[in-house]
Amino acid sequence: MAPPRRSAKAAPPSPPIFDADLPAAGGPASGAPPAVQEAGQIPGQTASYMTGQPAGQVIGNGPVRVALILPLSGAGQGAVAAQSMRNAAELALSEMQGSPLTILVKDDRGTPEGAREAANQAIAEGAELIVGPLFAGSVQAAGQIARQSGRPVIAFSTDTGVATRGVYLLSFLVQEEVDRVIAYAASQGRRSVVALVPQTTYGSVAEAQFREAAARQGMRVVAVERYVPGQQRTAVQRIASLVAGPAPQADTLFLPDGGDGLPAVAQALQAVGFDPQRVKPIGTGLWNEPRVLALPALQGGWFAAPDGRGFEAFAARYRARFNTDPIRLATLSYDAVTLAATLAQVHGSQRFAEGVLTNSAGFAGADGVFRFKADGTNDRALAVQEIRGGGAVMVSAPPRALLAAH
Repeated sequence: MAPPRRSAKAAPPSPPIFDADLPAAGGPASGAPPAVQEAGQIPGQTASYMTGQPAGQVIGNGPVRVALILPLSGAGQGAVAAQSMRNAAELALSEMQGSPLTILVKDDRGTPEGAREAANQAIAEGAELIVGPLFAGSVQAAGQIARQSGRPVIAFSTDTGVATRGVYLLSFLVQEEVDRVIAYAASQGRRSVVALVPQTTYGSVAEAQFREAAARQGMRVVAVERYVPGQQRTAVQRIASLVAGPAPQADTLFLPDGGDGLPAVAQALQAVGFDPQRVKPIGTGLWNEPRVLALPALQGGWFAAPDGRGFEAFAARYRARFNTDPIRLATLSYDAVTLAATLAQVHGSQRFAEGVLTNSAGFAGADGVFRFKADGTNDRALAVQEIRGGGAVMVSAPPRALLAAH
């Protein structure tokens, strides 16, 4: 068995961009038709594009028009994310020789009304595909307009409630991360689990998937305890006898929270005598940031996330071009644009047809292999990382190809 692969240090935390509180595309996966090359390894010179244009301008000058709808003038963190994702789209085209795309950049202002206006304008200008929006309400609004016109959408929301036929989510979905880490824990002999879950939208989604995954893997759910953000200590005290002390009743503790909530959880766990060497802490991709990786109570814990090497390579190229760090979600825009450009080159008039976009073999992007499902959600090939010494070590590599769709 090959030794675990040590991942590079986690990227500096960028502002978390979630829906409510919910937290690329290169070559085909093995067996897929040659729709896309390995993201970040596309040969060729810089395509023709316009650099640093304001919102509403275009990137590229190809014959196939694709809209990119983002909250460029949205409130707070949304605008920061939007600019980074717009830059990533520009980077994708610059790395692709003879790109067939013109990207119509549209600002949805971070609102459903703005998304409807942007989608209508983009379609009137000839967009065949809409990439974005970022937030759930905007995806739903733009998706309704796009579906009426027969245009598919590749969106970035993490809310699976807005996914539907023709509206595909490229985002990192908590459901996939929960399934992966629970399956890995079971494969390592873990048989009983307590869940400590934040009372948030993200926590509710994670809990529902956790219950499904645990049942599927034959893991016994000993207890599920919920906490209001800011009141972690009381919740930890309620499960103390189950996960701490001389005779814990579970061998696994599921903690679907991130850098804002987990430090208080970890401190409370230490106070009740929690030992991560006896009861294995597990979590989701929210763990993949320095504030979480440094927590003593989580050392040895497992979490599921994309293989970070693809993002690190992308981030280096992004920094070289824009002299700043990308947000973590920027690869989604990069992958979507790379996928659209390559499908346009390969598939002609069928480039964005449902059967092409939902190819069951999937595509290989900057964040690993992914595929769109007919219901608009996605499958991703995820790694399992172990927290060691304030960093992350890959203990289970992502599969090179996705399992056959159910």
